[in-house]
Amino acid sequence: MGKPTGFLEFQRLEEAYPPAEERVKNYAEFVVRLNDEQAAVQGARCMDCGIPFCNNGCPVNNIIPDWNDLVFRGKWRQALDVLHSTNNFPEFTGRICPAPCEAACTLNINSDAVGIKSIEHAIIDKAWEMGWVQPQPASRKTGKKVAIIGSGPAGLAAAQQLARAGHDVTVFEKNSRIGGLLRYGIPDFKLDKNVIARRVAQMEAEGVTFRTNVCVGAAPVQGVVNDAKEVLSAESIKAEFDAVILAAGSETPRDLPVPGRDLEGVYFALEYLIPQNKAVAGDGANPISSTGKDVVVIGGGDTGSDCVGTSYRHGAASVTQFELLPEPPAQENKALTWPNWPIKLRTSSSHKEGETRREFSIGTKEFIGENGKLKAVKTVRLEWNNGRMSEVAGSEEVFPAERAFLAMGFTQPTGALLDAFGVARDNRGNAQATTEGPHSYATGADKIFAAGDVRRGQSLVVWAIREGRQCARAVDQFLMGSSDLPR
Repeated sequence: MGKPTGFLEFQRLEEAYPPAEERVKNYAEFVVRLNDEQAAVQGARCMDCGIPFCNNGCPVNNIIPDWNDLVFRGKWRQALDVLHSTNNFPEFTGRICPAPCEAACTLNINSDAVGIKSIEHAIIDKAWEMGWVQPQPASRKTGKKVAIIGSGPAGLAAAQQLARAGHDVTVFEKNSRIGGLLRYGIPDFKLDKNVIARRVAQMEAEGVTFRTNVCVGAAPVQGVVNDAKEVLSAESIKAEFDAVILAAGSETPRDLPVPGRDLEGVYFALEYLIPQNKAVAGDGANPISSTGKDVVVIGGGDTGSDCVGTSYRHGAASVTQFELLPEPPAQENKALTWPNWPIKLRTSSSHKEGETRREFSIGTKEFIGENGKLKAVKTVRLEWNNGRMSEVAGSEEVFPAERAFLAMGFTQPTGALLDAFGVARDNRGNAQATTEGPHSYATGADKIFAAGDVRRGQSLVVWAIREGRQCARAVDQFLMGSSDLPR
């Protein structure tokens, strides 16, 4: 490495952001990336550890030590090439990935991990500013046509790889703008949507065709937003294209069937977040307002955190977040968990934007209403023993709430899509397809492939990019008999 003793000399530097009272006034992305000098110093902290566990900790197997070293040496253009060799969209992962690579960093055994995510963010944003990110159209066309259903990170990654291999690629999206949950599920204050738009423009210049407001198969279930103005049958898609990739995500939200679920004021998280993203984009006001309301967010993950941050920007009177599981430790036992992703208490920037009350080991028993509108949430405390949950007698409590957002994750893709294409499901309801062997990512249906959350279930953006890339290679091999695309 360029600075073998850097990890002894320099401390980890986190990316900065403005005070909470400033950033809650708008929906602008607020994280300030490292400048060139700061990124170089952070790159110098990368150890000459011999076995870079960070590579395997990263689902796309980013070649992290190499671009850390290049940034330290000021070779930013070469760092970009190394970064792009494994990741089509580092501007997405550099913003919203939880960075399992950092958990696997060798320095993380007994110190602070290298700031891998912040360096990635610095590389790709500098590259866009310098004009280094340019379209890479194929030098020859194969004459083969590929349809991709869904424009989230898996679909986009597959589309870009296949277009660069020379195939004619069409991406179908049921909503009015491209990006899937990148566009609609993640608030603008975490991911500015211009970041997506510039990639889409690059891909269009590479020959990818995007068709929005088109639903393929059948209409989605309740809680799944659908702006489609046109419906295409699976049969028509199969007749027109030589291969089809299902990359529609895992969209069926987990519900909470307790008394009062049908009260006005109880919503799935995406029924709140998607209209808010549309409002920021100028597509009309969000019909759900949390202004002056007591808000309860049920679910302790990233989607719940997004509801918290959005509620503060609405001007909520109070925000409380429920988590079914016990409160995790503030600090993991690294000797037991490294290099795996540890379970520990994670406090997001959204939690710090107000006096967020976080309740753990708590279950929701009832939504209490008045004149058909939510007024409170009745709960019970939980005990956990050997992974089994039981209610604590006499621990019932009532929380005031005029808005309750169900952010408990997603169970499976919409079954109507899989049924329309004749795709078998695994025991979790996902599209059945293996990731290994000669028929990787192929479903049992002729020329139908599946990648991302539609196949693996709810997961991270970085896993979706990995699966999109790998599925693209499988499709290329299916169409051409061999492939030069990276595995």
